[in-house]
Amino acid sequence: MIFPLELAAWLVFAVPLVGAVLTPVFSKINGTLRDAMAVLVGFMTAALAIDMVFSMVLAPESHDYVLLTWVIAGSYTIDFGVLVDPLSVLLAVIAGGIGSLIILFSVGYMTGHDEQGNLVKDPSLTRYYFFMQMFVGGMTLLVMSDNLLMTFIGWEVVGMCSYALIGFWHNAKTPSPVPEYKTEGEYNSACGMKAFMVTRVGDIGLLAGIVLLFTITGTFNYTQLQTIAGDAVWAASLSTLMINLLPVVALLIFAGPIGKSAQFPLHIWLPEAMAGPTTVSALIHAAAMVKAGVFLVARMTPIFIDMVVNVIGLTVFFQTVAWIGAFTAFMAATMALVQDEIKKVLAYSTISQLGYMFTALGASGLVAESVAAYSAGTFHLLAHAIFKALLFLAAGAVLHAVESKNMRDMGGLWKDMKVTAVTFLIGALALAGVFPTIGFWSKEMIFDALLEGGQTSLFLLAFITAILTAFYTFRMVFMTFFGKKSQHIVELESHGHHIHEAPWSMRIPLIILATLALVGGIFELVFFNAFSPIGEGLAHPFEWSTLPVFALGPLTLLTVGIWIVGITPAYYIYYKGKGDFTNLRQGPLGRFLENRWYFNKIFYRIFVDGYLWFTNGLRTRVESGLLAFSEATSRGLDSVSKGWRRTMTGVLNTNVLGMMLGIIAFLLVILFL
Repeated sequence: MIFPLELAAWLVFAVPLVGAVLTPVFSKINGTLRDAMAVLVGFMTAALAIDMVFSMVLAPESHDYVLLTWVIAGSYTIDFGVLVDPLSVLLAVIAGGIGSLIILFSVGYMTGHDEQGNLVKDPSLTRYYFFMQMFVGGMTLLVMSDNLLMTFIGWEVVGMCSYALIGFWHNAKTPSPVPEYKTEGEYNSACGMKAFMVTRVGDIGLLAGIVLLFTITGTFNYTQLQTIAGDAVWAASLSTLMINLLPVVALLIFAGPIGKSAQFPLHIWLPEAMAGPTTVSALIHAAAMVKAGVFLVARMTPIFIDMVVNVIGLTVFFQTVAWIGAFTAFMAATMALVQDEIKKVLAYSTISQLGYMFTALGASGLVAESVAAYSAGTFHLLAHAIFKALLFLAAGAVLHAVESKNMRDMGGLWKDMKVTAVTFLIGALALAGVFPTIGFWSKEMIFDALLEGGQTSLFLLAFITAILTAFYTFRMVFMTFFGKKSQHIVELESHGHHIHEAPWSMRIPLIILATLALVGGIFELVFFNAFSPIGEGLAHPFEWSTLPVFALGPLTLLTVGIWIVGITPAYYIYYKGKGDFTNLRQGPLGRFLENRWYFNKIFYRIFVDGYLWFTNGLRTRVESGLLAFSEATSRGLDSVSKGWRRTMTGVLNTNVLGMMLGIIAFLLVILFL
């Protein structure tokens, strides 16, 4: 340990936030200094997070450090503090550690060549590094906060940065990839706005849930909420209304993670998030943004498990989390089967893998094997962060080389990009859950917890999803790196563009992440030891599991079956080139999957087209009617005024006589009424 735990807990989010603010200053001095400082700030953040890990390994208990009292309202106070425990440190390591590797990778990725072959940096790099560091800072603030209100502030910082980075290339003048927009810049801007608006839907529910939970408990603080949750006297003091309201509050809080972590029905924004630079996609999918929703559910799960003993209705929260996660995992996996853009395959894969995490976390409130389910969900969060960052960055290296996102424009890259190919393959093995990668151990733990806990339906859905995952993963591998070179690559090489490895600034992060993906399973034991204290004091009937770590048994044979059933057909179809599935791809099922189960179109028809229909109706019927009435009234008053003006003769006696007659007429009307 280099820093005191309390100091490291504050610096881990303060450093990237300060680095973001200073980025324009460094840019004014020198562009190279700006780039170097961004990398330095990233690795300083990672070092601070890793420094806290050693403290947690030695003593995995919670520490709540308060810097100052933030808000005082009567008898209530809200502190500005940090909560240091295994969960917050885990997410800080993910955000800071993987974020630092992504920023290092950016140095090479955000540099291209002009027509003369000279190296040219992206002209908006200052804005890029500002938001990348702000992104990491917002995420670490979110996870280190000791109360829901501070978490929500970090939550919104992350949302703002994702909007800015998804639409980063909003000035691009190249033709749009979709016909609805003229330029790629317009499309990128629309994608950023879509992500912002869709996630706001969930955020409204989250904010409402936070306020209602404060109304019921009188605190935003996680530690105090945990204490209250296990207090039977407090539960007995609640009115019937409050007891019935708690499940609604829990579901409202879950609305935020549904949006942030792209779960059904708010999953539609994440594929469009691929419009940003690939490094941004890696940060969103691996280190920040989508992990925020999983973190919040993981943070609230022990609290709601304690509450559910006295408020049985809270079981609906765990059922909803588990089933939305399982359904989303299956749905997104089917969509990934037919994607031709490499980043889109990885995007749907992210949605699916997040579903696994929610399934495990939801199951932790439904089974006796709570520690296994909880540890499985959080461990898969770490596993996914590692192998998904690896896959996105390796995909970025491929895109950098072949100048295309479409896998049909790739093929045969193994010989020219061996480091990228090997590291990508390791990431693919981890995604497919192949032994001995970290993905094998995390998925095996999820399967164990579901099966041993009697959640057979959830297990079967997760198992089928794993088969689909193995298939689309190796479809991606074979189409990208094996077989013959595409016509696109042949044309590039004929014009003097030689396909080659990425620079070392891009290869080093790939090698580090591939190593972690390959041997990271050893951390599984640490997760059991670190998260076991979360279960201390949990009321009956919830008991912490005695499932063995690194369990290899009959279930492992089923896992091996996943590889055989999923990878074998991908090998024969996309490596050997056997079988023609064109008719199937162009048939009803293929169109159904390519159209994303038509959810996107349905939502557009209801919420976009429906809104436009409603507002156009207001304009053509109500607003135009009001304008016509106003215009008619104006013309009538104008006519009256013109007629009245004729009575103004300019002769004083006539005017006075007219006034007197008017007064007399007015008095007569009043008299007879």
